[in-house]
Amino acid sequence: MGSAELDIHHRQLIIFSNIITYGNAANPEITESIREEIETMWNEPNASLKFDNLWFAVTFKIHAWCNPSIDPFDIYRNLDPKNNYFRVEEYSHNHISFVDGLNCNSGYFKLENLYKGSTTAAHEYGHTIGLNHPKNMDIRGQGIPGIMYPRGTLVDPQYQYDPSKPAGVTGGTMHPMYRKVKPGDIEDLKLHRLEFHHGKAVIGEFTNVWHEDHSKVRPEDFFGKIIEE
Repeated sequence: MGSAELDIHHRQLIIFSNIITYGNAANPEITESIREEIETMWNEPNASLKFDNLWFAVTFKIHAWCNPSIDPFDIYRNLDPKNNYFRVEEYSHNHISFVDGLNCNSGYFKLENLYKGSTTAAHEYGHTIGLNHPKNMDIRGQGIPGIMYPRGTLVDPQYQYDPSKPAGVTGGTMHPMYRKVKPGDIEDLKLHRLEFHHGKAVIGEFTNVWHEDHSKVRPEDFFGKIIEE
């Protein structure tokens, strides 16, 4: 989720998002790594969009901080569209990171998924601003996979976990570290359809879910829609 602002003077469409982490594995270092990955990857396409016959550079500005002792009610009552809340833990019941649906502002990161260059944070951020997994998960012959392709996608051998493996077997699917944010991903956001009021618009919707530590709750106690990596 984020706040989109049109800077007429500098001809920029700026997407502001805050990443707020909590949980037993959350710390300032991992939080900064999440922030840096999202901002760097989503700015890589150097995309531009046309509004009222003027071109605007699309720029993502991500801020982040760690708040391990955050009160759940601070999340439930949040009214700032820039704020996104992620619990970070070593253990996840589904063994993967996830968010609470498309256009959301909350989720759960498995620490193991957040290694340098994993692209997990950038992928999950894509869900929070409205992007789903592509329907076609066989993109052999199409080169570098886009950021929203999930684990299990069939890709050219050089983008697999193990280039020597046949497609589809263990090791023969996409390694997430090869994903990139492409100009098409920016286009898919449909930013030109946003309703701006006084130069500002909201991307996404409030879910404001505070997540329990999965090591302390049963899987059957979960509810709601989640989107895995």
